[in-house]
Amino acid sequence: MTIGVTRWTPVTDPFRDRFSRLFDLALEERSKSSTEEVSNRRWMPAVDIREDEERLILEAELPGMSKDDVQLSLENNVLTLSGERHFEKEVDKTNYHRIERAYGPFSRSFTLPRNVRTEAVAASFSNGLLTVVLPKVDEAKPRRVEIH
Repeated sequence: MTIGVTRWTPVTDPFRDRFSRLFDLALEERSKSSTEEVSNRRWMPAVDIREDEERLILEAELPGMSKDDVQLSLENNVLTLSGERHFEKEVDKTNYHRIERAYGPFSRSFTLPRNVRTEAVAASFSNGLLTVVLPKVDEAKPRRVEIH
């Protein structure tokens, strides 16, 4: 039995070469923009949503912000979290060498399940953590059914 081996010879692909050059140019432009004064990346706060028998709990990380920087609205079973994180540039002789934290406005919306009592939603803000408690309607809570 003879096994044939085919030798692979790379062929130049004009499309691949052009794409590679465009990719390199994009990276080059990105490295030039990294020296800008303020990061131009879009910022979205990290959000965790968990559930227990009684409620849903949404927690959003908002470091460096106060409760006055954040708005929370509820309309048609959609909870919207919005605000703006400002870059606080002091007028002194500090020179920034790198700014990686993102700043600017943000908005996140979450469609709530129908089993949430929207009139009883409560929110608190402490140490850069926004906690929103969304109680469930009584019909949605698990209950024990007695067997007779």
